[in-house]
Amino acid sequence: MTADILVRNIRPLGGELTDLFIRNGRFSEGPIEGAVTEIDGAGQIALPGFVEAHTHLDKTMVGMDWFRNEVGPTRNDRILADRRGKRELGIDARRQSARQVAQTLRYGVTHIRSHVDVDTEIGIANVEGVVATREAFRDLVDVQIVAFPQSGMLVREGTLDLMDEALKAGADIVGGIDPGTIDRDPVRHLDAIFSLAERYGKPVDIHLHEPGDLGAFCLELIIERVRAHAMQGRVMVSHAYCLGMLDGPRQASLIESLARERISVMTVGSPSAPALPLRMMRQAGVVVASGSDGIQGTWEPWGNGDMLERAKYLAQRNGWTNDADLEETARICTFGGAEGIDLADYGLSPGCLGNVVLMPARTLAEAVALTPRQRTVICRGRLVVDRGVSIVEPPNVE
Repeated sequence: MTADILVRNIRPLGGELTDLFIRNGRFSEGPIEGAVTEIDGAGQIALPGFVEAHTHLDKTMVGMDWFRNEVGPTRNDRILADRRGKRELGIDARRQSARQVAQTLRYGVTHIRSHVDVDTEIGIANVEGVVATREAFRDLVDVQIVAFPQSGMLVREGTLDLMDEALKAGADIVGGIDPGTIDRDPVRHLDAIFSLAERYGKPVDIHLHEPGDLGAFCLELIIERVRAHAMQGRVMVSHAYCLGMLDGPRQASLIESLARERISVMTVGSPSAPALPLRMMRQAGVVVASGSDGIQGTWEPWGNGDMLERAKYLAQRNGWTNDADLEETARICTFGGAEGIDLADYGLSPGCLGNVVLMPARTLAEAVALTPRQRTVICRGRLVVDRGVSIVEPPNVE
């Protein structure tokens, strides 16, 4: 249940001390008449709810027994281990997605885009499980679902039909993966994805791990299709490692095209992959978002879903230490994510959804560097975490 809230003595985005007003679940002009709940921010910084722009809610093993990882080093090794894990470990998409959403809500994550597996072994069961979680948390967290052909689409006959079913069952976005190295046919793969997107009026989000020239070629094909389908502002490329591997002129040309066609890029700042040229991308106007990717699963044991911590990882991966750059990584995990996944009514301005995270820091750079854990989280005018302690029981979907 929401209430009118007055949040006193806070620093929005590290600015001057002021008050915030939330009426009927949205930020409003003050003052508010009548009964109101007051929260003293004590000079803390205030940020809008964090945006998790790329994760895999159906894969996490949060709350399960520790998985002894003996998986081989290649992406195909991990895909096979992941499929086996679904069969043998009891990774139930509904239960596990709810656990991750509840865990990250405590860190102030109020918007999530999740890639959810669709393949010929599990059909659309994982999508249905995450749809149930999305519904259960609808008053607290916004969850977007990407129908994701993790194991390939063209190489596994019947997957394209299942992608169609997943969109009918509630998936919000058409996903894709490595059109060259997995599906072995970039043109057919991308044509199929954009055809689905056009048929259902959905955005597109493509995993692109392809390296170097192959990745650049696939990016060029994506750019062509964005133009052909007039999908500017509705396509995200996730990872895009190739951008950190190209020579200067080709890199600059691709970045200019991404900015012109309003194609956003998601990076997790992986220490084992080439660093993207974030400064060049920022200067060109490319929208950059970030995410945790897989959390505590069969792929990797890392992660807790804290997007402020992710901002710190981005800064460290890029060798950024000055305040302006740390501020930029904080924005990537808030406003960049919001623009990248096309959120409406995001921010701290009147009319925006009343999602705010308070923490003991005075500036954005200090918050990124120190990553305070004692956070207060308000979701749509509802106090859910008070100085690091959850005060609202998360929905039970187990």
